[in-house]
Amino acid sequence: METTILELESDADCSIQKIETIIKLIVQNLSDLKEYVLKKGFKNIAEEIHFFKHQKPAIVSKLIFYNTIYKIETKKPYGAKQIKKFLNEELNRLKKFFDNNLEFYKYYRTNNTFIDDKLFIRGKYDIKLSLDTFYFEVDHRFLRLIITLRKYIIYNISTLF
Repeated sequence: METTILELESDADCSIQKIETIIKLIVQNLSDLKEYVLKKGFKNIAEEIHFFKHQKPAIVSKLIFYNTIYKIETKKPYGAKQIKKFLNEELNRLKKFFDNNLEFYKYYRTNNTFIDDKLFIRGKYDIKLSLDTFYFEVDHRFLRLIITLRKYIIYNISTLF
């Protein structure tokens, strides 16, 4: 999957169709992974935590990233002023998302494990944790994706003028 995505990204033309292709590839890989996990299961709790904390989020974070770019590109209005306003609003949304999930990112980035059994074991969600609804989908690398999205948006703003 990584190799295919890199090949598609290496082409200078980053069209909506190319992004759709990448999203379909990631969705298919996630589907295959889910089927594999349901079939094989986990040897123990540590393996399950590792999977949901490190392996699955590595793929899902890419889906979130490309889906966000897809939404930006397909919703982008016409006209330099409208595009600039739209892209600045997207930057604000990214910042708000990051700010709303700061505690989870801090937990992740500091390699904490004290609530892994509540975060990364199926069926063990604790409502008192007040985490975003897809907390289990994101890993510490998602911060890099937010930064990359931010750069993507800023670059698009800078090309307007």
